[in-house]
Amino acid sequence: MSTDSPVPYGTVRTSGEAHTIRFELRLAHPLESAWAAVATPGGLRGWLAAADPFEPGPGGAVTLRWLNGGVTAPGRITAWQKRRLAEYAVDVHGVFGFALRPVDDGAGTRLSLSNDFTGDGEATLDQLAGWHHHLELLCEELEGHPTDWTSWTPDRFAALRGAYAGAGH
Repeated sequence: MSTDSPVPYGTVRTSGEAHTIRFELRLAHPLESAWAAVATPGGLRGWLAAADPFEPGPGGAVTLRWLNGGVTAPGRITAWQKRRLAEYAVDVHGVFGFALRPVDDGAGTRLSLSNDFTGDGEATLDQLAGWHHHLELLCEELEGHPTDWTSWTPDRFAALRGAYAGAGH
């Protein structure tokens, strides 16, 4: 698969109907900016979902409402290390987390996303394409361009899903 995306293609490991998706990317933004984007309601809203309630810390309540016409998913924060790890367990999308570490003398950040969920092959394609697309939106958010959800279309998601399907995922 080739891409003109700032996001490398994700990988998936499958055992029956249990799947783990992983994405690794290097962000040209400091750790504090990346943390704010993945672990605060304001940051999440700009690229992923509205978060209300959002109680930071292990066991905290969180409900994510996808603003692209998607679902509302209540859940809990399952792991939390300030500026290092934010992990969420929500209905529909399973457990997903963001591990962060500084690179380039603090000028950049390595972001690792993992998502554990159950489902069939179609669900795997949806998750791969969905996360890929949202991580592209994260890159835009970090550049100061939060997603305008009123003009969002599923075109990019559909193209990514087709690319993942074509690659045999």
